[in-house]
Formats: sequence, C-alpha cells, structure tokens
Amino acid sequence: MPTFSPVAGDAPSSGSASSIVAGAVSGYHSLKIVGYSRTKELPNGQHIESRPFRVGGRTWRVRYWPNGWKSNSIDFISFFLRLGDTLAEGETVKAQYKFSLLDQHGKPVPAYTKTGRIRDFSVDEQSWGFNKFITREALEKSEHLKDDSFSVKVDVIVMGDFHTQDTPSIVLPPSDMHRHFGDLLSSKVGVDVEFRVGGETFSAHRSVLAARSPVFRAQFYGPMKEGTTTEAICIDDIEAHVFNALLSFIYTDAFPDIMQEEEYAMAQHLLVAADKYDLDRLKLICEDKLSSGISTSSVAAFLALADQHHCHDLKAACLEFLSSPTNLVAAMESEGFEFLTKSCPGVMKDLLMSQVVPTLLGKRKSSAST
Repeated sequence: MPTFSPVAGDAPSSGSASSIVAGAVSGYHSLKIVGYSRTKELPNGQHIESRPFRVGGRTWRVRYWPNGWKSNSIDFISFFLRLGDTLAEGETVKAQYKFSLLDQHGKPVPAYTKTGRIRDFSVDEQSWGFNKFITREALEKSEHLKDDSFSVKVDVIVMGDFHTQDTPSIVLPPSDMHRHFGDLLSSKVGVDVEFRVGGETFSAHRSVLAARSPVFRAQFYGPMKEGTTTEAICIDDIEAHVFNALLSFIYTDAFPDIMQEEEYAMAQHLLVAADKYDLDRLKLICEDKLSSGISTSSVAAFLALADQHHCHDLKAACLEFLSSPTNLVAAMESEGFEFLTKSCPGVMKDLLMSQVVPTLLGKRKSSAST
C-alpha cells in the first residue's frame, strides 16, 4: 500500500483557508430627551417610548423611565430596548445592546456607557436594558444636561445565521489614497496654482481641485482667466484657517481634526465654503455635525444657515427641535432669533406652518367633535 512521504525537491505545497462567520447586523438610534424636568412628573413605574427604528430587519423602540423601572430604582433613570415585532410562540431574536449617554458634542460618555449581554428577545421577554442607568442627581449635576435636554444612543447588534466563506490568502490593507494625497498637498510637489486668502498664501494642484469640485473645474479648465493665470488667485469671502481646512478635505476627504469645542464653528464656515464650491459630501458632513449641536442658543443661527444654503436635513432638524414649546419660547428670547425674523422670512413661514397651523387645526377638530 503506497504511503506519503515528503521528498526534498518536491514542489511547494498548496493550501487554502476558510472561515465560519457568525452573521450580525448592527445599527444605532439616538434619542434626545427634551424638557427633562417635565418628564419627571410621570408617575413612578411609567415610561415613554421612542419612535420605532429598524436594525437587522427588525423594529425596535427605546423605553425611557424618568423615575426608574421598579420601586427600588426610583432615584435612577432607566433605559430599555424593546422589540416591536410580533413574534410567534417560541420564536426568539438574539441581539446585543449598548446604551451611551452623549455629551454636548454627540460623543459617548465612557462613565455612562453600558453594554448588555446577548439576549433572547421573545414573546415573554420583549425588552432588556438597564434599570439603574444613571441617577437623576448625577445627570442634573453634569454638563451633559443642557437647556433641560440630554441625549442617549443605543447601539444594537442583531445576531444572524452562521455561514462559511473562503478566506483570501492575501489580506488587503485599507485604502490609504487619502494619506498619499494629503502628503502631496503638504509637500507642495508639483503645485501649479496659488491662492491668496486673508494675507496667507496656499499652494495646490489644479487637477486635484478640478477632480473634486465642479466649480474649480470650470474655473481652471473653462473659459475663465484663472485657467492660465500664474498669479495668485485672491479669495476674499473665506477666512484663511477655513480655506486651509477646505483644501485638506479636498485632498483627504476628511473633516479637519480639531478641538471638539471648535467643531461647530468650523462646521458652519465649511458648510458655506462647501456650498460655494459644490462639495456635496462636505456639506452633508457639516449638516450632520450641526444637527447634533442644536440648542436654544444656536437654533436660530443654524436655521438661517440652512435656509441660505439649502440644507434641507439641517432645517428639518431645527424645526423638529422647535416643535417643543419650551425650546421655541427659549429660542425666541435669543439674540439670533431677531436676526432670523428679519433675514429669513421664508423660515418664519415654515415655522408657522409646522408649529402653529397644526395646533390651530387640532383645536378646530376638537371643537367640532364636541
């Protein structure tokens, strides 16, 4: 019977690899509690639910207990994740969840980030969460409660079926194109255009700018004189540090890495610049950042910005924030609101249509039914 024995000089052996993968789908939902002090008036043991959201093909809701889930937790705020789908008897959905208190910049607070075990959501156990997520006293003394509002985020991972897949023998690293283009900008190798902004000079590459911005493409390769000029192009409507951040995004496709307290100011300036140079992705990034920083003191400025630069998502987020009477009254007392009424009459019309008109119609329906 023949046997196998390796022989020196044989051809290199071949091999292969595969993986057993536990399928999972992840997603998250952010919930903002507006008018926190009024929610405490809810009787002990009662909760408020968020709007439904979808993760892993399932419908979920967040349950918020301002006075604790049970009698032994009345000094705590409780948060639970509830499965909103109707299940058959014996059917389960395996999922893991993580609740995080968010700071004023929309970042999770590590001290108040809690992760639950993988749980079976079923007919008998439709919700899981944290009975003692944070004490009311701790929240009320923290900087995370601002304008009587705070936010939490729930991350949900829905477990799926197991499956096998081939494992490639060569592991490809993530794309580092952004790093190469960033190095190209900082090294100034091959630069062929200069900008004069706020007393500072910036060098760049016409072809890179044209590839990223339709406005620059028309400016350099259209009939405009900047296409052939060797003189520095003057830009008077953008500050130097903002233009520097704009160039950095064009080359690296990333929002500038700056201090958190400076993000909202930079996002406002970059949104204007992104609109000017038709950089849709940067514009959406700025809208997203500003939407997480809406407050009674900033909502008027953000609304004016959204109206002037056609930012539909940011505008909708501001109007949603002002749907709270408490927020609306506080915002109307801010300095920015007077500017908003004078400079953006269209916004005021939208505000009336979204807030006042539905209220009046509701009163009429109520009167008609009686």
